[in-house]
Amino acid sequence: MQIAGYQPFSLIDFPGKSAAIIFTQGCVFRCAFCHNPELIPHEKTTTIESVTILESLASRTKMLDGLVITGGEPTLQPGLKDFIKSVKALGLLVKLDTNGVHPNIVSDLLSEHLIDYVAMDLKHTWEKYDDVARTGSPRVIENCKMTFKMIQDSGVGHEFRTTVFPGLHTENDFFDMVGYLKDGESYFIQETRFTKTFDPNLPREIGFSVPQLVERLKVAYPRVIIEAR
Repeated sequence: MQIAGYQPFSLIDFPGKSAAIIFTQGCVFRCAFCHNPELIPHEKTTTIESVTILESLASRTKMLDGLVITGGEPTLQPGLKDFIKSVKALGLLVKLDTNGVHPNIVSDLLSEHLIDYVAMDLKHTWEKYDDVARTGSPRVIENCKMTFKMIQDSGVGHEFRTTVFPGLHTENDFFDMVGYLKDGESYFIQETRFTKTFDPNLPREIGFSVPQLVERLKVAYPRVIIEAR
């Protein structure tokens, strides 16, 4: 496991739970709005040992409900499954944040009941997905579609979320994306954090009001839980 960052406590990253957070190194996507661009390269000279994280978690189980594993993209880590098993052995719940690039990994974790909540980024409509992800690989996009459907059918608590790409996303795109969701699922629309982005020259005007868009989406899809974040 290449763990590039550790946050010992959060009340907002795991719905309804107190949790620590780890940030893994490496991502195959190149989203211009990424607010953790330092996590994109696959190698980092300074990382935190897994045993250090586990020792910290073990000392704080009375104040923590779980651990959030985010990135970067956690499913790129070859030691992810064994690490999660160690976390679960401490009696902690696990939330996985993923971009969906490795459906086989997510399937394995779900089938062994190693994750208790999943948050997946929905970058764009499937037809325009790589306009955001910028991988140049149709196979990667198909993998994301597989993971999306797998999460929907898993029976595990989950959410989907989209970060608004200034100058690229339109309001109609969001109506299309919410159309992918089932009744009762949660969908969050996030505005770009301009304090730090992978592309420092990213346009800052999105051309519409996110709160107003959310209200229109709620009217169109009353059985989906839709919020601005």
